[in-house]
Amino acid sequence: MDSEDRKRVEIWTDGGCKPNPGAGGWAAVLRFGDTERELSGGERETTNNRMELTAAAEALEVLKRPCRVRLHTDSEYLRNGITRWHSGWVRRNWRNAKGDPVANFALWQRVLAAAQPHEIEWLWVRGHAGDVMNERVDVLATRARESLNVPGTLARRG
Repeated sequence: MDSEDRKRVEIWTDGGCKPNPGAGGWAAVLRFGDTERELSGGERETTNNRMELTAAAEALEVLKRPCRVRLHTDSEYLRNGITRWHSGWVRRNWRNAKGDPVANFALWQRVLAAAQPHEIEWLWVRGHAGDVMNERVDVLATRARESLNVPGTLARRG
């Protein structure tokens, strides 16, 4: 499929834990033209990085055909892993530069598989810096985490 024939989709993702490790939530907003779709979920025992990877994987897995994607994330771990580090990991049989197994191996494979059919521009945005869509997915991820009703994870209000 020619690049110009692909749908253009904007995606914003976020994930987090409180505490880290602990209960976590992830979220994504997908925008195609005037249509938006929100996704979110959580896990009782996880890490910030796992939630960031899960958000990207879930968002990309929703796409039904190859698309031109601009994926916005505040996770340098996700962006650097996918744009800089993963080729070395693959070359070293999923070992990092120190020779240790790559953390979150299965999730990295999931993100790479979900990304494969798409043409993706991976964009980093500074978290908690006023980017409206980044703030929106942060709120959705926090709500997903809080909905788990795990003692000690609810954010204090007021």
